[in-house]
Amino acid sequence: MINKETEAAILRLHHVEKWPVGTIAAQLGVHHSVVRRVLAAEGVPAEAVGRRPSRSDPYVPFIQETLARYPKLRASRLYEMVRQRGYPGRPDHFRAVVRRYRPTPPAEAFLRLRTLPGEQAQVDWGHFGKIDVGRARRPLVAFVMVLSWSRQVFLRFFLDQRMPSFLAGHAAARLLWRVLRILLYDNLKSAVLSGETTPSASTLTLLARFVTNA
Repeated sequence: MINKETEAAILRLHHVEKWPVGTIAAQLGVHHSVVRRVLAAEGVPAEAVGRRPSRSDPYVPFIQETLARYPKLRASRLYEMVRQRGYPGRPDHFRAVVRRYRPTPPAEAFLRLRTLPGEQAQVDWGHFGKIDVGRARRPLVAFVMVLSWSRQVFLRFFLDQRMPSFLAGHAAARLLWRVLRILLYDNLKSAVLSGETTPSASTLTLLARFVTNA
């Protein structure tokens, strides 16, 4: 235990003289943990304890306010802003200051989906520009089916995205992968009704054939 006079001396040397913890402890003859405890009890942030005054300290409120409004602002741009306001420090030191006060982006929650081999596949169209067929220039598209578990890819090229081509792609994929319980369509026009997320009748029939292995 220390008396009130020593506590007052610790606070005065920290706030007024800007002495670090080690210097205060050595000069007052107390352990450095005592100094830290007194400062913590008075609400001094832990990151400020034991840190010497920095030339960036007067600019910390501006740095925090700017990063709060523009969290992705580059340190080099922020350095130019504080330099125009009188900051005399070097850019390498300033980058460390920015890292200390840059807001941490919130963690994104996600659900990891697990599937069994051959259980699920994802279906989509891929676009590969255009090709010349006789005197006509036709779009070249690819029916793509990807197994969710192994990421194995089935690909078949077509000259259009019409329903016959769409069904032909499924039929060809089924010759390679006999049973698939679930097919996923990311709002694909060939698979859903116009403007809706409800599967079309053709898609429901196709899904039924895959599930029953008909």
